[in-house]
Amino acid sequence: MRISTYFIFWFIGLLSFSPAHAKFELQGTKAVIAQLDQGSEVQIGTVNFELHSQGKHEFTLELDHTKFTDFFLSMREFKCLAGETEVSCHVPYPYKSPNIVSAEDYAWLEHRLLFMFKRPSEFGAKLWNGIYFKFAIEGDTLVGVPQAVDLNKIGAPPVDLNEPPYPDQDRHDTNIEQRLVKALVIR
Repeated sequence: MRISTYFIFWFIGLLSFSPAHAKFELQGTKAVIAQLDQGSEVQIGTVNFELHSQGKHEFTLELDHTKFTDFFLSMREFKCLAGETEVSCHVPYPYKSPNIVSAEDYAWLEHRLLFMFKRPSEFGAKLWNGIYFKFAIEGDTLVGVPQAVDLNKIGAPPVDLNEPPYPDQDRHDTNIEQRLVKALVIR
């Protein structure tokens, strides 16, 4: 009887440490990966998380510009991922922000990873075709699912620089099947 009880506790302990039960940790340096159509992945940068205070973490995002193609759109250079039917360009958030996240709120990281899309044959930046990646924890990974936003909204500074300008009501579902970048993954 004693051995079987020991075995049960050992097995439960083993399960709690197995990779299937791993949880995403907001600390250290993680890869930022764009999951593209046809199942391919490209590591587009890294993000480093450091404990800030009371469950909040400061982050530093570094994009690897060698993974992008330069596009000159609307008198400005954009770093883009180019596919056969869509070009997806990173749109840097142009204002100072706190760069703070918590396990319940990734808004500032989401604002640092804004993109816009256009067709390869189109000219100019299509800022009304903005993509906002809404992050949520999935096991040991942070997964950003694309949502539609109008990036023209950040053409002027927000009233409060400490308040993210794209709340839930300003984001909408997008047809993920049509997007070049199906998700952003941080692991």
